[in-house]
Amino acid sequence: ELGSRLQVFFGSLPHFMEIQYINRQTGEIEVETPPAEGLLRFLYGNTFGKWAVLPFAKQKMISRRYGKMMDAPSSVKKIPEFVRSLKIDMEEAAKPISEYNSFNEFFYRELKEGVRKIESGLVSPGDGRLLAFEQASAVNEFFIKGARFNLSSFLKDDELFQKHRNDAMVILRLAPNDYHRYHFPFEGRASLSKEMKGSYYSVSPIALQRTFTKVFCKNKKEVCTLSTQQHGDILVIPIAATMVGSLNATYKPDSFVSKGQEMGYFAFGGSTVVLLFDSSRFSLDADLLENTRNGIETYVLMGQQIASAV
Repeated sequence: ELGSRLQVFFGSLPHFMEIQYINRQTGEIEVETPPAEGLLRFLYGNTFGKWAVLPFAKQKMISRRYGKMMDAPSSVKKIPEFVRSLKIDMEEAAKPISEYNSFNEFFYRELKEGVRKIESGLVSPGDGRLLAFEQASAVNEFFIKGARFNLSSFLKDDELFQKHRNDAMVILRLAPNDYHRYHFPFEGRASLSKEMKGSYYSVSPIALQRTFTKVFCKNKKEVCTLSTQQHGDILVIPIAATMVGSLNATYKPDSFVSKGQEMGYFAFGGSTVVLLFDSSRFSLDADLLENTRNGIETYVLMGQQIASAV
């Protein structure tokens, strides 16, 4: 609604390509319509929105304030329409709508045991739309607009950069209708997550078309090193976004974790999990690589194999 009003006031918003992805379960191409699409187009594609409103929208206090609103008991009234409009399958949820005490509690809902199968190899850390690159530098071949992605700026740690500069990279983007808990993609010893403070740019594909480098290098994130016995170290990096003011880890640092074990959850909004791993130890699945080369994301479920162990 706000996006429509802004369009009337400021004129026609710029055209963005239709957001498509391949559903791995069905093999069908589907179209994504982000919530608040009009507002996102205004913020990231309109000159006034980008320079006058976006700097305010990406601040921590905005996400924090909205997060508190979504924690209020009165926010439960938003749940039924959210479920209906985004076609969320509540049969998978551990609790029915009536048992949630706030919208946020519903948003980072748990699933019923056994709803997600944990497959062999390296698995997806969550439900979402995935891009796969055999080398992190290849991400620039997908996101061709704006400044080029720089792994060193992303990690902000020269030792980690030198160690993982030639790693394969997976980007899992969670939309607001997705299950918002994230899990470990392999078994190993999980380090304490290193927090990197930052801004809160949206991770909607509308925003990523114009601000990919800012989103990945400037947004708040945490870096966890998952040390495996035979397959090297895997970096697991959850990234916060607009209206997701906190990253909530639920695992015990410096402990052994099993594949598929919960690592944490995001509060309201879409967000992202990035994986970096040795491509000589894990071979990315061919369909994910092909879809990425064709310029399209693949929708995967938590626990699905995304790379086989070599």
